[in-house]
Amino acid sequence: MLLRLAYLGVTNAFAVLRLLPMSGRDKDVEFLALRHEITVLERQLGGNSPRFDASDRAFLAALLHPLPRDVLRYASCCALAGHPHENRPRPNRLDPCKTYLERRFAAGCTNVTRLHRELLAENTPVTYQMVRAYIATLRAAPPQAPPP
Repeated sequence: MLLRLAYLGVTNAFAVLRLLPMSGRDKDVEFLALRHEITVLERQLGGNSPRFDASDRAFLAALLHPLPRDVLRYASCCALAGHPHENRPRPNRLDPCKTYLERRFAAGCTNVTRLHRELLAENTPVTYQMVRAYIATLRAAPPQAPPP
């Protein structure tokens, strides 16, 4: 264990020395490339993430700490490109009620307070703000013609 720690320390010291003459932009590109390599390894392992030791995590944290937030956000977006959960919307508590709200809105009931009370009477765990936001999207959408 001590030999492995010494080996990691020496290799990391050489890695840091290699990064010293680089500009900040070159370092950012290098870090993004490392993150991409980790993502590729995760895909090759079939969704299992690689197992990092405490020393590996500490070294990666030290490398990624000085990066600006926009670079990290860009790296996260690049890492998630092509991921099966890329653009799937998060479910919320209003999803089961949307067809009911659309039906009531099409019937002419546009009063948010009344719609919210109707949902609460059915013991649906939704807030007034959730109903108001969804009715606002229905109001903004162009009216659809009824099916023939």
